[in-house]
Parts: sequence; structure tokens; C-alpha cells
Amino acid sequence: MTVNVVLRIRLPRILASVLVGAALSVSGAVYQGVFKNPLVSPDYLGITSGAAVGAATGILLAMGTAFISLFAFAGGIVAMLLAMSLPVLLRNNSNIMLVLSGVIVGAAMSSVLGFIKYLADPESQLASIIYWTMGSFSYVTSKELLIIAPIIILPMICLFCMSWWIDVLSMGESDARTLGAKVTLVRSVALGCATLLTAASVCIAGTIGWIGLIIPHIGRLLVGPSNRKLIPLAALTGGLFMLTVDTFTRTVSVSEMPVSILTGALGVPFYCWLLYKQRKTLL
Repeated sequence: MTVNVVLRIRLPRILASVLVGAALSVSGAVYQGVFKNPLVSPDYLGITSGAAVGAATGILLAMGTAFISLFAFAGGIVAMLLAMSLPVLLRNNSNIMLVLSGVIVGAAMSSVLGFIKYLADPESQLASIIYWTMGSFSYVTSKELLIIAPIIILPMICLFCMSWWIDVLSMGESDARTLGAKVTLVRSVALGCATLLTAASVCIAGTIGWIGLIIPHIGRLLVGPSNRKLIPLAALTGGLFMLTVDTFTRTVSVSEMPVSILTGALGVPFYCWLLYKQRKTLL
């Protein structure tokens, strides 16, 4: 019994929380570097909303846990592709147009999610959808972790390797082109890897907010704005932070608390402090 509890329940959950925390933190750092905006997070392109729509669809169709995760991953990828396609169709690949596309896709996905909630059975399906969108590691299995782990690790390694180019891109498009960067290619690869990290995280643990916003700023306070130092530190700090939060949610009360409740309680005051620090820039 002890071996089963440690190897089949506790260990997969520990590894999943570390991977998800690292993935969300790295993707947040990448988004903030690419868009040159310290107030953005991994759901900036509607990826989280798209993954939530995919998972809600799987729950509505009475799918198993594995298929719900697969639907969530597919929904996040579809949302990213839609957000990336709109600037191409409009023949404007600027960061502003990409941001507006993400807002549009996110709003559309939120509307679809609301419609799915309306169709769901309030006695069973609706509760499952709501609980899933609040984030939890309680359903993580070792088989699911083995499938998702490479989707998190490989894009993270790619972002580690191209962190210098992200630094160049954060200087501005004109300066980046002067230094020889292929802006569209670098931005597409960076956002694609960050999207994979976000979608994989959502499909294994549900929607978890604030991590991708808080952790990169903590990293900048420690090592400065350079992504070559920030991205590895964000991965380490985010993994440890998520592990601590998940442990606390399991022990704070008799029943397990959804992860997003605690991350939101920590994130809101931090975000207010961040807005206060950025007030002169935002005016």
C-alpha cells in the first residue's frame, strides 16, 4: 500500500505540479518578453479559454479523463492557430494586431464555454466543468504524465536555447531586424513553444491563473530582465511555487481546495502592487 501511494499517487502528482508550474512560468516570461508588456500572461492569445472549451466539450460528450485532456490540448492549439491566423489574413503581423487577435479569440472561446455550460447537465456535467476550470492535480496519473511530459520538456528546452533571440526581440522589431533577427520566425517559434507549454499544462491540471504573471516578475527582481537568466530561473521558481501551493491545497482543509483559489488569492494583491509600480508607464 505504501509503494502504491508513493509511486502511483504522490510521485506523479509532485512531478506534474513541478512541470506545470515551470511551464506556465516560462510561457509567461516568453509572452512578456515577446510583447514587451510585463502585464501579460499565458492566456494572452485565448489559449486557456480554448483549452477550457475543449475540456468542457469532452465532459459534455461523457468522455474519459484521457480524452478530456486530449480535447483540452486540441482546444488550446486551435485557439492559438486562430489567433495567429487573423494577422496573416489581415496582412498585418505587428504585435498590436496579434494582441487584438488574442482578445477576439479569447472572447469567442469564453462565449462558447458559456454555451456549453448552458447545455451541460446541472447535476453532474456542469459541476465537473466548473471544477475542472478551477484547476487541480487530483486526477493526474503516471500514464498521462508520461504522455504530457515530453510536450512540456521539449518546448522548454527550445525556449532555453533561443532565449538570446527573445532578448533581441524584446528590444523592438526595428532593432531586432538591425541585429539580424528574423522577427516573424523568432516570434512564431517562441509563441508556438509557449502555447504548447500552456496547452499541455491546462490539459493535465485544468485552468490555473496568475502563475505566468507572478513568477516572471519575481525572477526579474532577482536576476534582471535578461531572458537568458530569467527563463531558467522562472522554470525553477515556478515549479517549486506550484508544488508548495498544491501541497497547501491538500492540507489546508478536510476536502481538497482547487489550485486557482490559492493562486488567485496570492495573485490579486501582487497584480495590484504591479499596477501601482507601473502607473506612470500606463498613463
